[in-house]
Amino acid sequence: MDFALSPRARALQEQLLAFMERHVYPAESRFKAELDTGGRWHEPPVMEELKALAKAQGLWNLCLPDTRHGPGLNNVDYAPLAEIMGRSPIASEVFNCSPPDSGNMEILARYGTPAQKKRWLEPLLEGRTRSCFSMTEPDVASSDATNIEAEIRRDGEHYVINGRKWWTSGMSDARCAFIVFMGKSNPQNPDKYRQQSMILIPRDTPGIKLVRNLSVFGYDDAPHGHSEVRYENVRVPLDHILLGEDRGFEIAQGRLGPGRIHHCMRLIGRTERCLELMCRRANSRVAFGKPLSSQGVTLERIAKSRAMIDQARLLTLHAAWKMDVVGIKEARKDIAMIKVVAPQMACQVMDWAIQLFGAAGVSEDFALARAYAYARGLRIADGPDEVHNNQIARLELKRWNTPDDKLSGPQASAGTAP
Repeated sequence: MDFALSPRARALQEQLLAFMERHVYPAESRFKAELDTGGRWHEPPVMEELKALAKAQGLWNLCLPDTRHGPGLNNVDYAPLAEIMGRSPIASEVFNCSPPDSGNMEILARYGTPAQKKRWLEPLLEGRTRSCFSMTEPDVASSDATNIEAEIRRDGEHYVINGRKWWTSGMSDARCAFIVFMGKSNPQNPDKYRQQSMILIPRDTPGIKLVRNLSVFGYDDAPHGHSEVRYENVRVPLDHILLGEDRGFEIAQGRLGPGRIHHCMRLIGRTERCLELMCRRANSRVAFGKPLSSQGVTLERIAKSRAMIDQARLLTLHAAWKMDVVGIKEARKDIAMIKVVAPQMACQVMDWAIQLFGAAGVSEDFALARAYAYARGLRIADGPDEVHNNQIARLELKRWNTPDDKLSGPQASAGTAP
């Protein structure tokens, strides 16, 4: 294993750290104020200013491994950059690396036709538009994507789309230009992984009904947000299909691997910031006549937090390295493990930080409550813990699927305990 960054990645890391200190952290309060006063589903002006600065400094599209559209970093090189960006809730968009755009850009770069890239990818790469991803459905267990029921039906020179989706991230954003939609195009196919397709839908297509905006623990995540949407006889031309009919599951699997690395590293960055807040509070707050930092329970929780964060980071870097070396398919157990470990770790560390802050911890005066809501949501988004644990266990059992008479070791050979 080699987690060493390339010279290019090290230079970007230093540049990114300086940019965050000089521009991003100081802009967080202004972003919130502009969002609250200027309309929650329109981008605050400060974001455009930050994006222009980032683009001018070459800190742009860092998440794309394709050298035609980004710096061409592999997963190990990009992971520490994602952690730095994850420290701030506004930072990923500043560098045009925020989901779902990052995943949508990657699948368009990989699977899109020249015409699709011209119409939808180029504006995304330039930061002129945003996009959304529409897969999860309220009426089925969408943690198993083969369950989705939304229909993609061919009708002459068009596809007709009908269905109900929710947690469609980015639908309410005024800048959203198109939707990546996953639906069932061939329900009779005996291969359940060849029943789905992904299709590109312009946001202004007739028949798209935004039912409501959804919140996570009361947070609406504006201006991007999450929505419940109905698709009622939405018609798009045949050339809007991605990769080809019945290949949607294939695209989804390619999209989720790198995306989970990004999610976990951003979350690790956010958790690091919460630990910093906890340590500063412990050093400055006095209770019952002495600093919180002298309380045994505080010391124990800070020590455990430090170890848990570092363990999650190393596990995520290992998954990133494995993806770079052997590919997504061979690294699927490692990817599943980080998707379980990182959010659980973050929830625990953030909970300890909230407890240390007391009533202030659950308020909006500090970043802890919002960070916890984000971390807790990630235990469900991109597949719940239970689904990933099942996959991890099945893959581990498969390693040892050996008849008893072929087991080796003292007990097997001698038949008695050593």
